[in-house]
Amino acid sequence: MDRLNYHHLRYFREVAREGHLTRAAERLNLSQSALSAQIRHLEDRLGHALFERRGRQLILTEAGRIALDHAERIFGTGAELLAALGDGGHRARPLRVGAISTLSRNFQMRFLRPVLGEGPDAVPLALVSGSGGMLLPRLAGLALDVVLSTEPHDRAAFPELTAHRIAAQPVALVGTIDRMRGRDADWLLRHQPLILPTESSIRTGFDALCARRTITPNIVAEVDDMAMVRLLVRHDVGVALAPLVVVQDEIGAGILMQAPGDLGIVENFYAITATRNFPHPALKRLPPHTGFSP
Repeated sequence: MDRLNYHHLRYFREVAREGHLTRAAERLNLSQSALSAQIRHLEDRLGHALFERRGRQLILTEAGRIALDHAERIFGTGAELLAALGDGGHRARPLRVGAISTLSRNFQMRFLRPVLGEGPDAVPLALVSGSGGMLLPRLAGLALDVVLSTEPHDRAAFPELTAHRIAAQPVALVGTIDRMRGRDADWLLRHQPLILPTESSIRTGFDALCARRTITPNIVAEVDDMAMVRLLVRHDVGVALAPLVVVQDEIGAGILMQAPGDLGIVENFYAITATRNFPHPALKRLPPHTGFSP
């Protein structure tokens, strides 16, 4: 079977963008007849008409719209390839970030802040959420540049990956002002309904804390999504055990309040990367080895 001629595809894309054969021919420095012949070759190869003529205007057919969509992606991927291998001019290569779906959105924003914004230093992002079972194989296969997680990966399963501990956030009891005012952590643990994240290090620390203080907690919700923990405590369902980064905005706005004292529970955050010859240059602007204040 004949292969697709990408010169024909590039000519087609220019005509589709211009909507006019003469203007496209001028841009490509071709004669109108030569360009028309190239388009006919592509239509013959695909087996479909790509344009219909309305007066002097060329309008994409349904097949033409599908072909243009594929052409844009094909040439966009080519530009990314040049950027990835150091010959991309000013074309910015997207930074592909995977994040465990239960991870704090506030933490993700803090991590990505150095590459967000506008201007020549801005980096386009491709953000993907999912489970470790979905994201880590994609990182190992170089389809992602970094994966954000609250746990390091299984080194036996993914020996080519490296987990960088980038932050450690204190975990506290947090609730509405009326529920929290004048009460210490011990009283809250004994007498208030509790909202617990299922993240393993937090739950392990909580169970150990309750055992040390001989507390039988009243757990009203166990949630695997920090965004849902945040929503439940805002709606005064109970007192939440959460990393402060999750509820920093609500505490700053006076909507929620942190119980005094240190529970001795910490949540770690990791940036997991793969060994590669051409790492994304924007990774140097992110904090793989340093933490940040809450």
